[in-house]
Amino acid sequence: MTIFSKIIAGEIPSYKIGENEKCFAFLDIFPLVKGHTLVIPKIEVDNLFDLPPDYLAELIQFAQPVAKAIEKSFDCNRCGMSVVGLEVPHAHIHLIPINAIDDLNFTRGKLNLSPGQLKEIQEKIVSNLG
Repeated sequence: MTIFSKIIAGEIPSYKIGENEKCFAFLDIFPLVKGHTLVIPKIEVDNLFDLPPDYLAELIQFAQPVAKAIEKSFDCNRCGMSVVGLEVPHAHIHLIPINAIDDLNFTRGKLNLSPGQLKEIQEKIVSNLG
C-alpha cells in the first residue's frame, strides 16, 4: 500500500481539497509554492499513462475545477500541471500556481509550512471550488 493509498484510506492525515469515487486531491505538505496540490486516482497504478483510459480521463476532469480554484486563490498567471511520478509509486499530477516556467522546477527547495498555514491554504482553495 502506497503512502497515497494510506492518505485516501484516512490512515495518514491530509489537507484534503476534494474527492469523488475515483479521485482524491490534497495539498502537498512540502510544496514548491503555496497552493501546490496533488491529484491522484484511488487505484494504485505507478505510471500515470498505465491508468485505464476512463480513470485517466476522470483524473483530468476532476483536476479542472481544482485548478480553477487554485487560480482564484493565489496571485498567479495560471495553474500549471506537472507529471513527474518518481517520488511515490502511485500515479499523480501536481497542480501548482505559476507565474513563470521556473515555478515548476522540482530541483528548487521546498517550502516548510506550518499546519496552520496549510489549513489556511486548504480552506482558501476549498472555498473557491465550484
